[in-house]
Amino acid sequence: MKNFMMLFHSEPNPDFNPTPDQIQDEIKAWQDWMDGISAQGKLKNPGEALGFEGKTMHTDGSITDGPYAEVKEIVGGFMIVSADSIEEAIQLSNGCPALSSGGKVEVRDIMVFDEM
Repeated sequence: MKNFMMLFHSEPNPDFNPTPDQIQDEIKAWQDWMDGISAQGKLKNPGEALGFEGKTMHTDGSITDGPYAEVKEIVGGFMIVSADSIEEAIQLSNGCPALSSGGKVEVRDIMVFDEM
């Protein structure tokens, strides 16, 4: 088994003001999806939601406000799953609530360096 990180991307919608019921429905959708992965014994780390505040350090030493100053999409969170292959990890992303709202799930393998 290998570990894979799922990064959840979406485009911010400043005009979207969800109702409390919509927020609860979204939370439940995420919990149900993650519970399904956990029930398979494949959820290694549920991760965290990421905030909107941040700064970016560039190679020339300059610092810009916001981690997403140059792009129109944000990384809203992450989680770590375990799978036999990247294809299996991609299959685990099926049903992710980010996908139903126009977002996407990036799946990356986590490299492990043996200690010397």
